[in-house]
Amino acid sequence: MKISARNILKGTIVEIVKGATTSHVRIDIGGVVVTASITNEAVADLKLEKGKQAYAVIKASDVMVGID
Repeated sequence: MKISARNILKGTIVEIVKGATTSHVRIDIGGVVVTASITNEAVADLKLEKGKQAYAVIKASDVMVGID
């Protein structure tokens, strides 16, 4: 896989929660869970399922920082 994104995190799918049109896919990356919001069609096309290895690919132009 060659893509332009710099943040590619390999992990294991721990949960897929399907909504009407969008699914939330939770990927465990070494003890930290990242959640991706993707279409149900993408979940089906990629044959995603709990326990399967997948990559969280993060492409963002901005990173925000917050404090309490």
